[in-house]
Amino acid sequence: MAKEKEHARCIRELNDSFRSTFTGGRVLITPGIDALPSDVQAIILRRVATFSEFTDGNDPYGEHDFGSFHVAGRHVFWKIDYYDHRMEGGSEDPSDPHKTQRVLTIMLASEY
Repeated sequence: MAKEKEHARCIRELNDSFRSTFTGGRVLITPGIDALPSDVQAIILRRVATFSEFTDGNDPYGEHDFGSFHVAGRHVFWKIDYYDHRMEGGSEDPSDPHKTQRVLTIMLASEY
């Protein structure tokens, strides 16, 4: 159990660093987000970067890899996925940044 908690802590720290700085991975926005006015997009990006409303319901593994919120009457999701560095498959160990390419996708809930 202690090893699992340490693994989750490492993933959480990497995810929080990536999400708060948008560095250390790839950030994608969906067409629905891209179609919004630039000021609304800026608010959304800021909300993703500063998101802290993690609960057992939206973060059951303690990895801080998903969030949702409302902005300008729209429900927004963000999700971090883990790929190998060639982007050909999933990462074998998301706690190891040398084996993992993080991808943060920001989307309207209706696009999920």
